[in-house]
Amino acid sequence: MKKIKFLLIPLVLSFSVHLCAQKKGESGAYYDYGIRCQGVEMDGTVTLESYGKGRNLWDAGEQAKKNAVSALLFNGIKEGNGGCSSDPLLISSSPETVHEEYFAAFFADDGPYLEYVSVKDERILRKMKRNAKKSKNMQQRMVVVRVDRLGLKKMLRAENIK
Repeated sequence: MKKIKFLLIPLVLSFSVHLCAQKKGESGAYYDYGIRCQGVEMDGTVTLESYGKGRNLWDAGEQAKKNAVSALLFNGIKEGNGGCSSDPLLISSSPETVHEEYFAAFFADDGPYLEYVSVKDERILRKMKRNAKKSKNMQQRMVVVRVDRLGLKKMLRAENIK
């Protein structure tokens, strides 16, 4: 009887660990990564590491650009090397809902937000080895983007958005 217990316990434990690992891998779960500051340039731009999700790699990359601009406008950059300002450009309470129509047009596909973001600082090896994860119907991608913070500030003043 003692031999059966000693054989049965490791067998049950290994089987349960195998099932848990299999379910975890099959779920296709994604982690939400924050936008991280990589550096501040002298021309008023900030270099950010941003993540996006989409149905393919291109959509995920575009969403990462939108997320970087959105973070600068509404949330501020709180992670990274600390060079970026942690304060958002729009400090008023819920500016995205007050100016909902404006920001819906601003963040539309091929919208005006593209004037303020580029992937100029991304190195060629980084482009080849981007952090891309996928499941059956979603892709997640990390992109290093450069966002024109001063340009966004000027645009907000010109449009009288506070």
